[in-house]
Amino acid sequence: MKISTFFYTLRQGIINVFRNKWFTLASLATISACLFIFGIAYSLLVNFQHMVKTAEEGVSITVFYDEGLPQEEIDLIGAQIEARTEVSKVVFVSADEAWAEFSAELGEAAEGITENPLVNSANHEVYLNDVSAQAHLVKYIEQIEGVRKVNQSEFTANLFTGVNSLVTYVSIGMIAILLSVSVFLISNTVTIGISVRKEEITVMKYIGATDFFVRAPFVFEGMIIGLIGSALPLVLLYYIYEVALKFLAEKFAFLSSLLVTLPVWDVFVVLIPVSLVIGVGIGFFGSFFTVRKHLKV
Repeated sequence: MKISTFFYTLRQGIINVFRNKWFTLASLATISACLFIFGIAYSLLVNFQHMVKTAEEGVSITVFYDEGLPQEEIDLIGAQIEARTEVSKVVFVSADEAWAEFSAELGEAAEGITENPLVNSANHEVYLNDVSAQAHLVKYIEQIEGVRKVNQSEFTANLFTGVNSLVTYVSIGMIAILLSVSVFLISNTVTIGISVRKEEITVMKYIGATDFFVRAPFVFEGMIIGLIGSALPLVLLYYIYEVALKFLAEKFAFLSSLLVTLPVWDVFVVLIPVSLVIGVGIGFFGSFFTVRKHLKV
């Protein structure tokens, strides 16, 4: 393809965008709304996952050992557990450390106790990379010889896993519906453009214009609409995200340990290219298949 042909078809695509103003505006509004909601859903999702991940880092299972088990064997079991892919870190808590922590909680009630009542409570606190793997890991550890008991929090693991899945599925469902509507509207916009230029297209074919030369402007039209429609909400989302972070930091400072949000750029370094690709992709596929269906020249 010649460079002059490329720029001609691109220019015609731009002209088509302004020729069907109302349908173009409808398509732009729908794509922008779609990607605005996608941006909000993505921002909430990655921040929620980040918060869950941060919370998961504080969730552990506790491994207790048989009475009288030598320290060397306890250390070997701890190393064996730490080598598992599900495990992020393993912390050993001696019997003395366990009693020091527990007696601090008891306060005055622990005064006068001279011997450690938790002499057989040496344990490993095991932290996971993914809390959803907790049940599988616990089953593995319980089968290790020398392990007396494993304490876990099934409710916490199930809560994190269930909420994470729910948010993901709802977000995917909303985005899929809006993407479908966007493709439909771009399809209508291109169809109107084909109808308006039907006679002109026929003349072009009579004088030897190739199928690509005739169809390319409509494909470019859809891609331009998709590009503009994806760029507009990104600007608005960037501003809203910055304002939201400042608002949370000022008004909910006491929840800073729970509301562990991601910095602006950590979100938009992925959101910007993904949104632009989705927008252009919607425009391309919406126009490409419409042209193939309706442009029988």
